[in-house]
Amino acid sequence: MSPGTVETDKLTGKFNLKTIKDLDVRDKRVLVRVDFNVPLDEAGKVTDDTRLVATLPTIRYLLGQGAKVILMSHLGRPKGKVVERLRMDEVARRLGELLGKEVQKADDCTGPAVSEAVKRLRSGEVLLLENLRFRPEEEANDREFAQKLASLADVYVNDAFGTAHRAHASTAGVAELLPAGAGFLMEKEVNALGRILTAPAHPFAAVLGGAKIFDKIGVLENLLDQVDTFLLGGGMANTFLLAEGHKMGDSLRDEAHLDFVREFLQRARAQGVAVELPTDLVISQDNSGKGGIKVVPSGEVPAGWRALDIGPRTVERFTQLIEKAATVFWNGPLGLFEQAEFARGSEAIARALVRPGLTSVVGGGDTLAVLEKAGVLDRVTHASTGGGASLEF
Repeated sequence: MSPGTVETDKLTGKFNLKTIKDLDVRDKRVLVRVDFNVPLDEAGKVTDDTRLVATLPTIRYLLGQGAKVILMSHLGRPKGKVVERLRMDEVARRLGELLGKEVQKADDCTGPAVSEAVKRLRSGEVLLLENLRFRPEEEANDREFAQKLASLADVYVNDAFGTAHRAHASTAGVAELLPAGAGFLMEKEVNALGRILTAPAHPFAAVLGGAKIFDKIGVLENLLDQVDTFLLGGGMANTFLLAEGHKMGDSLRDEAHLDFVREFLQRARAQGVAVELPTDLVISQDNSGKGGIKVVPSGEVPAGWRALDIGPRTVERFTQLIEKAATVFWNGPLGLFEQAEFARGSEAIARALVRPGLTSVVGGGDTLAVLEKAGVLDRVTHASTGGGASLEF
């Protein structure tokens, strides 16, 4: 189920992906890998059901085909042990509300009791297995564990784009053991991202932020041959500014990758690709802003101060470039957006992505949170449910 191994149509950017529509699911036991790794409050209630809603088309299609639907997902990072607060009970309850029907819940993901629960399933019913990562075999892609999961069903559907880049038992392992295809969410994600990699409309701008260079090296290198302009913010921009000799005070940066940054800038210039860095920055002496907040030109961050957002001149410049673009891909906030004082830059960019004729693709949990704060989450062309997965893609 690795999207990168699937052939693509160079004209449309669509991948020739085997999907749920290509499978015989009528009256079958269908094992569906979903990404229900949702945030919970202290009482265990689901606080954001976006990922549940995203899988509803696949689940409803299967139910309409009379399938016996067996859902499996991970939740949090229990590291192979049972963690009571990470059980899937509340997820099952909320999913049942969204579906308008009961979602049965198993107390494990394999074993005699689970097999018996599957046997009792009737056509049009839904069973959610317990947290896959309670079992260390899941992340180890243990063959025997994958076989036990596969034994529960006749058909396998992967609708968990957010974990599709992980070679785990419930993703890579089971897909080798059953007739397999992509769910509607997976298909939508692959095609949306495929279009910007293989058939993007130009001018094409990539907005990249976040804390570190390391987890975006592959993205920078792969997009270098695709985009016309990079717009950089956050810790990533700090590192680029530092590499160009600017004084960055106590700003977050990734000094281990300064050589990569310098080489990348040389390659970008040689290829005629613009790399736009902040010209001004919002700085403070601490992340709370209580130590004072001011705007300074980039490269004039004094010792004891740190860059926490792009400044107003940079927002204006980036917005102008986005207005000229036909395609924009964005991953990573451009500042410490969790604090209102340092969210203005990221939110302004979010609003700039909403205009007729622009193909805007956004990936990453934090970046989606920015869109939500700005009130435009449902107005971009495609909001990817997978941060790491979209980068890996």
